[in-house]
Amino acid sequence: QVQLVESGGGLVQAGDSLTLTCTASGRTFVSYAMSWFRRAPGEERKFVAGINWNGDTTLYEDSVKGRFTISRDNAKNTVYLRMNALKPEDTAVYYCAALLSIYVVRGADDYDYWGQGTQVTVSS
Repeated sequence: QVQLVESGGGLVQAGDSLTLTCTASGRTFVSYAMSWFRRAPGEERKFVAGINWNGDTTLYEDSVKGRFTISRDNAKNTVYLRMNALKPEDTAVYYCAALLSIYVVRGADDYDYWGQGTQVTVSS
């Protein structure tokens, strides 16, 4: 069992930056690919960024490429999402997810564990 706790969300203005943090319980964090998803009001949950077990493979949704950076610190059981140049359309609840695999994938249905989410609101 893995428990994920997100933090770092908030209300910011367009162009600002935020860093989301997801901390996992358990001793096997290195066994999991980790990803961030988001759900905007009235929309389905969508993949944002993912990272494989050792950090040498990352995936990004097209609209965040060049603005968002995912990283992980296995010694701290933590994954980060650095978000720069935020836009109002980035407003959503952001979820951290863990997949018991050395590979990172985009499909939400593949993930084994989810956090409760953290709200990010970007004003124009």
